[in-house]
Amino acid sequence: MGAGASGLAAPLMPEAIGTAHAQTAGERVLRYGISMADIPQTTGQPDRGAGAYQFTGHTIYDPLVAWEMNVADRPGKLMPGLATSWESDPADRRKWVFRLRAGVKFHDGSDFDADAVIWNFDKVLNNQAPHFDQRQAAQVRPRLPSVASYRRVDAMTVEVTTRAVDSFFPYQMLWFLISSPAQYARLGNSWERFANEPSGTGPFRLARLVPRERAELVRNTAYWDPTRMPKVDRIMLVVAPETTTRSNALISGQLDLIESPAPDLLPRLRQSGARIVENVTPHVWNYHLSLLEGSPWRDVRLRRAANLAINRDEVVALLNGLAKPAVGVVDPSSPWFGRPEFQIKTDLDAARRLVREAGFSPQNPLRTRFIVPTGGSGQMVSMPMNEYIQSAWREVGIQVEFQVVELEVLYTAWRQGAAGEISRAGNITANNVAYLTSDPLYAFIRFFHSNQIAPVGVNYGHYRDAEMDRMLDAAMQSFDVAEQDAIMRRVHEKAVNEALWVFVVHDTNPKALGRNVRGYVPAQHWFQDLTTLA
Repeated sequence: MGAGASGLAAPLMPEAIGTAHAQTAGERVLRYGISMADIPQTTGQPDRGAGAYQFTGHTIYDPLVAWEMNVADRPGKLMPGLATSWESDPADRRKWVFRLRAGVKFHDGSDFDADAVIWNFDKVLNNQAPHFDQRQAAQVRPRLPSVASYRRVDAMTVEVTTRAVDSFFPYQMLWFLISSPAQYARLGNSWERFANEPSGTGPFRLARLVPRERAELVRNTAYWDPTRMPKVDRIMLVVAPETTTRSNALISGQLDLIESPAPDLLPRLRQSGARIVENVTPHVWNYHLSLLEGSPWRDVRLRRAANLAINRDEVVALLNGLAKPAVGVVDPSSPWFGRPEFQIKTDLDAARRLVREAGFSPQNPLRTRFIVPTGGSGQMVSMPMNEYIQSAWREVGIQVEFQVVELEVLYTAWRQGAAGEISRAGNITANNVAYLTSDPLYAFIRFFHSNQIAPVGVNYGHYRDAEMDRMLDAAMQSFDVAEQDAIMRRVHEKAVNEALWVFVVHDTNPKALGRNVRGYVPAQHWFQDLTTLA
């Protein structure tokens, strides 16, 4: 399909698309241009971030605990997936019992049961297991920080014990997807072969995989959940990392829908009949700052100056309105926002004053280096945004050089942390990973608790604070939502007051849909349900 190592560097080739369609004559087919440089992992735990779950996660596979993805007018909720129920044992709140759904089969025809769940835990958490897969483990281990042990209770019941009492634990299970042990054995115990012939329990099956080019998903007519039966017969995920090329391919009719359209092409997209669909998204585009000894960002004056130097309205204008200014980790409408004393706003005079107090100036700038991505789901229009902010910082005496990498390299650096090999080798002091803020674990705990310092979790900057740990521990030990929310407000106030990160914008997760596309439900999450596409 004209895609090589650089994705869609040139227009899609009509003859290649014709070949693909010859295989699908008479089917209802949608061609989806995705903003990634490769198809995410297909073995059960997608790489390339949370956005990848909509492509090779919740299409081919299911989690035990699912997220409500078919509503657009409010945030979704936890709901049964392959587990019909779960509960914490009142006698020992560390123990969680999951009762599994009967009658579910994998794509290969084998049965889903407790043995399959234990096998899947082993594949990512037990490096002594013969089927342990480091590639999948690298993706999901940081998302399951609380799991201490797990066991089969009976054929349809599993018990998971957490390291400490953690009332938010079910949110971690959203990321744990179940692949087929029988298919892995049938393919000679090879994850490489499994990637081409994966078997999950999800609403789609993988029909064809062409790395760095496309994946073809076909409807699973035997799917266990009739409410999520796909509306189309086949979805072709087309690798299209370059924003302008991706948008032009939709305008020319080579694609049917795309994610993250080019802001400057919005008028042409609308003229072509495309609809721009976006929604409130719990997601923030920011910079994670290193707080290691020797990092300039240990100085709160510089952290605050970096926040005050950015005109977020101009960043939104750069994106043609496809974003919202960020004034913290979460939006002010969130129950966790609170009332921070430090205001995230534009104040160049205050920024220059703080930089001078820290010993720098536009004439004698702070010189440092950040790692940033070329693009990818959630990273929006990465390089224009980074270059705009780079210019804004230069005006106040902060001179940042960028190490530009592909998205998965960025995630690797993020998981390694500021003391990791990639950041050390590049003298990196900040990481530009945008991320989801849908629940307390994803918004706060994994970044601000000292027991989540990388590489255990994704506390990239090695932030340590006893008061913050006490608050987060108290929230995890409470099963009262009002009390949890009150604690999270104090957590957020502290994070903003200390300017722990540089907050820029909240994404609206925009998609451009061609005139032939119907039915898409834009959920208020980075999880999206492709079964709603018609």
